[in-house]
Amino acid sequence: MDTSRTISCDEELRHWPTDEAQARAVQDRLRSHVRLDESGPEPGFEGTVVGVDVAYDDERDVVAAAAVALDARTLAVVDEATAVGQISFPYVPGLLAFREIPTVLDALARLARVPDLVVCDGYGLAHPRRFGLASHLGVLTGLPTIGVAKNPFTFRYEPPGPERGTTSPLMDGDEEVGRALRTQKGVKPVFVSVGHRFALDRACAHTLRLAAAYRLPETTRAADSLCRKALAGA
Repeated sequence: MDTSRTISCDEELRHWPTDEAQARAVQDRLRSHVRLDESGPEPGFEGTVVGVDVAYDDERDVVAAAAVALDARTLAVVDEATAVGQISFPYVPGLLAFREIPTVLDALARLARVPDLVVCDGYGLAHPRRFGLASHLGVLTGLPTIGVAKNPFTFRYEPPGPERGTTSPLMDGDEEVGRALRTQKGVKPVFVSVGHRFALDRACAHTLRLAAAYRLPETTRAADSLCRKALAGA
């Protein structure tokens, strides 16, 4: 990975938290680095969109991460990479990024080129501390990131209309932290939130384009399949 597009990522990993208090302090410190002043590339841009996902074997404390690069115009897979590591942080809701990010970074670094957009299977600002996996990964790498989750976590929403492309706000009190997006007619929505260097409208547009045939984006589907294979072979 092009280290010129990171913000002290190596330093962060050298002092990776080992308990909840340390992890929350890291989230509080890094949250101020999240940038919301960029729109992100338009859907169908010339470049690569990368999906990342992880799979666990808790009995062995092993995590496998996959990064799959798709051509943003054709959605064809153009590169892929995996990494396997040891889980070094306990399972705590809201702190899952600390179990995943070191291995995800290893997988991203093995791609042939720096991604233009990273789509995470998880949350960005739609997080109790406004710093989910997509935001954390974006801040560490400097890359534009969005989060596309399968469930709304702790937030409330009204079901969007039944047609493909309809949305409704994902709310925490009076604050919109993301959107429920119907990617296929009559299918449960996914939950889109901004990670870093992106706007919510455009994040939803990218997600819809990436989910042309199925509920989940092709980036997520490809990364999920690859990390499971990597874990099975670990």
